Amino acid sequence: MASNSFSEEDLSCPVCYEIFKDPLLLSCSHSVCKVCLRQFWESKGSRECPVCRRRSSKPEPPVNLALKNLCESFSVEKIQRSSAGSEVFCSQHGEKLKLFCLEDQQLVCLVCRDSAKHRNHRFQPVDEAAVEFKENLKMKLKPLQETLKIFKDVKLTWNQTAEKIQIQTQHTERRIKEEFQKLHQFLRDEEAARIAALREEEEQKSQMMKEKMEKMSREISSLSDTIRAIEKEMEAEDVSFLQNYRTTITRTQCRLEHPERLSGALIHVEKHLENLKFTVWEKMLEIIHYTPVTLNPITAHPQLVLSEDLTSVRFSYEIQKLPDNPERFDNIWSVLGSEGFNSGTHCWDVDVVGNTFWRLGVMAESVERKGTDYSRSGIWYMGYYDGKYYAGSTPKPAALFSVNKKVQKIRVTLDWDGGKLTFSDAVNNTHLHTLTHTFTERVFPYFNTGCKLSPLRILPVKVRVSVEMR
Repeated sequence: MASNSFSEEDLSCPVCYEIFKDPLLLSCSHSVCKVCLRQFWESKGSRECPVCRRRSSKPEPPVNLALKNLCESFSVEKIQRSSAGSEVFCSQHGEKLKLFCLEDQQLVCLVCRDSAKHRNHRFQPVDEAAVEFKENLKMKLKPLQETLKIFKDVKLTWNQTAEKIQIQTQHTERRIKEEFQKLHQFLRDEEAARIAALREEEEQKSQMMKEKMEKMSREISSLSDTIRAIEKEMEAEDVSFLQNYRTTITRTQCRLEHPERLSGALIHVEKHLENLKFTVWEKMLEIIHYTPVTLNPITAHPQLVLSEDLTSVRFSYEIQKLPDNPERFDNIWSVLGSEGFNSGTHCWDVDVVGNTFWRLGVMAESVERKGTDYSRSGIWYMGYYDGKYYAGSTPKPAALFSVNKKVQKIRVTLDWDGGKLTFSDAVNNTHLHTLTHTFTERVFPYFNTGCKLSPLRILPVKVRVSVEMR
């Protein structure tokens, strides 16, 4: 029986609307999938036909073999038609497109191959051409895949950078609050000390006035008693008055010192308020330290640990997880100062006590910070390693020089305009070495260390206050 005369609807189960699977023939002549019929009967609780509701006389209806075979044939033909539909035919000649024109980069049929349009062209079978061009496309795809990987890696780095920004913000905010807390505490202590001094002066002068007032009260009381006694004698009888006159007149001769005019009794307000802000600020210099150079953490190699105030650096075997930003050294244990110089004279002292491996100097802004290649120019330095001092500028090799006494503090002096970088012993101001160069770009203070035990520490300078008359 040919199945192409039936539609898919003709061969569909009235319950599941799919092509029949194991169709059973009911006594009413309707057919239903075996599974569908069982489920329908179980849900209804009776053996009814799902189509006409007529009760089935047989608990086990027979299989409709003719319908089953027809459905199986229809399903096979459907699959074959689907497979045949994947073949592409030439729109011009109706033939299968079995060849690929290499010149025109298009599918052609056998008739197209022999046409004038494709004369002298080269052709390949479709399967061969597909393999070859897939390989070619695979090669073309590889750079895109590599680019995608780069983009994903960069995005990951950016995500890490974004997280680092949040961490930096929180850490920096905490440090700002700590520093201001110290200033606030200093001001509170200074305020308390000045108020205490004021209270002390108040107590001293109040006590002095109390003592003088008490003395004055006693003198007033004594003088009042004398006056009353004399007045009483004056009221007595003449004989009695005259008899006591000599004694009475003696009482009038008592001499009391007149009260002194009090000098300096009032509070010295000027002492407490005179230039108050200036004097507090001047005293604040005792707790404030100024460092001419501070370190830039975004340039530090991941194995360098900076102090919270960014004035010291030490080496660590532990590699910190830090963003690989362009400014950061990744293979040499170095860090730069936060401020660069392109004019003037600048000086900073570095404590190197106990550090067995260090370099100090300046580095040009344009020097590449990635990699270990010291052949690049732009670093001028003095160093110490294995008990020896050396100095040089890249890419030239360093030269050793002798030092009479082990140096504890190095003074680095940059004369940008004069083209000199001088190193000296900051303890006794003894010259150690001078490098000369005509600087043409901004340079940054340069620090390098591989010593874990002792850090390189940039020393603060003494701050002085001067008053200028205008």
